[in-house]
Amino acid sequence: MSDEALEQARADRSGHRSPGRPLAVVHANTVADVQATMRIASSTATPVVVRGAGTGLAGAANAGPGEIVLSTARMTRILEVRPEDLIAVVEPGILNADMNAQLADHGVWWAPDPASRAISTVGGNIATGAGGLLCAKYGVVRDAVLGVDIVLADGRLMKLGHRTVKGVTGLDLTSLVIGSEGRLGVIVGATLKLRPAVEGTPCTIAADFATVRDAAAASSAVTASGVQPAIMELMDAPSLAAVHALLKLSAPASGTAQLTIQTDGPAARDEAERIAQVLRDTGGAVVLSEDPAEGDRLLHLRRSMHAALASLGTTLIEDVAVPRSAMATMFDEIARIERDYGVSIPTVAHAGDGNLHPNFIFEGEVVPDQVWSAADDLFRSAVRLGGTLTGEHGIGVLKSRWLAEELGEDQWELQRRIVQVFDPQGILNPGKVFAGA
Repeated sequence: MSDEALEQARADRSGHRSPGRPLAVVHANTVADVQATMRIASSTATPVVVRGAGTGLAGAANAGPGEIVLSTARMTRILEVRPEDLIAVVEPGILNADMNAQLADHGVWWAPDPASRAISTVGGNIATGAGGLLCAKYGVVRDAVLGVDIVLADGRLMKLGHRTVKGVTGLDLTSLVIGSEGRLGVIVGATLKLRPAVEGTPCTIAADFATVRDAAAASSAVTASGVQPAIMELMDAPSLAAVHALLKLSAPASGTAQLTIQTDGPAARDEAERIAQVLRDTGGAVVLSEDPAEGDRLLHLRRSMHAALASLGTTLIEDVAVPRSAMATMFDEIARIERDYGVSIPTVAHAGDGNLHPNFIFEGEVVPDQVWSAADDLFRSAVRLGGTLTGEHGIGVLKSRWLAEELGEDQWELQRRIVQVFDPQGILNPGKVFAGA
């Protein structure tokens, strides 16, 4: 095993690194490989960290001393596509975008659309409960998975869920596994709920606002109007400026925040015009385009955000969600936290569902105490507004210290005990999600 492979397994894209290298990296090619690895790990009580592409943002796939990394990145096959039933059965290592490119030949697609779709695996999307740009209209991963195949800590294979649209036999263990971040078992297959290809040409809107609060209020007005865009993304002024700098575009006016909205389906043009009017009524400078190339260009600005902020320094990418009506107030809280702690927090949001990504930029590999203090205030502010610690990135190691506070001690203990039922020895991803468990 190369030193480079061991070193890479210490970190994901969260900015967090484990304290040292793992014992080894096992590259599984088949379900049998996964089962054999888990049987050995179980018999020797060796901790195992499951890993896909390593694109997570909460440290859940980071492996450290004494741990085996079990990679499913080479399990990349689409095993079955049934367009007539709108389902596909896939292995966990296939990349989201690659899978959809293949599904397009069958006239179907899988809706979850994380910004990392070109580099993130379907198994990782399921393990973290990923979301993305299309959540407002098409839902998150939890809404698009009918079943999962998992290998338990002792090597047993379990097939959870069903292939039918309806299915309520017994407890919903599939939903329990989605978002479990490797604590319950190793995902080795998934039955996905597909959608027919969307008809018509999408329409894309870019609207500039004088302040981020104005942009957030406008997005709430769009939601209240009853029109359902496929995508509604918000970039605050520092994020927008960083993207323009990265892409060598002219700088936006100082303080400018931007909403990028896309409608799709047969009514796309009519819906876009109605949304554009709402945005004008709320003070936005609006550009509307039916040109697919221009739409891709406008969305490329949003998809370039992570690279733009990474160019400014080490990035701690956070993830909170609040009720959509509270988004403007959450941006007020972020501005207060910036003043109180003397930090800059460029923020983007999936404005269609109230999911914000505040970003902390710093130098070096260690998150400064001042940043953690500001993050602590930010998390508590989101929960106080009726929100949650994470909308799509997961808890991992970065947020485990706050989990019990949101859940309450009784629910935290119940969830921890459920993990013990699946993994009595505690060898699967120990220390992740539940601090000390």
